[in-house]
Amino acid sequence: MNIKAIKNESDYNQALKRLEEIFHAPADTKKGDEAEVLSILIEKYEDEHYPIEAPDPIEAIKFRMEQMGMKNKDLAEIIGYKSRASEILSRKRKLTLKMIRNLHDKLKIPYESLLTKY
Repeated sequence: MNIKAIKNESDYNQALKRLEEIFHAPADTKKGDEAEVLSILIEKYEDEHYPIEAPDPIEAIKFRMEQMGMKNKDLAEIIGYKSRASEILSRKRKLTLKMIRNLHDKLKIPYESLLTKY
């Protein structure tokens, strides 16, 4: 096992290539251990150099609705009137604290996503 810190794109690409070669190695083997360590190093590098921004609240709501096969009328049952749900989704009305709590409790959308500016 010849593992080193990932400091640049070249190191990153080499680590990805090596991980691809040993990805399916059985756990508790030298190659399996190497794959685990490489995946941790790769993840750390990607978190620092390719961060993924959290979606804005409306996009998070739409995504969760799509995942759950929900329609606007289903959202209305969570946040209030059907017209209010439509105004929220079209960004004409801001989310209230009560709506945020309901969305978090019922749709399991993280508070971090619901509290960002949009």
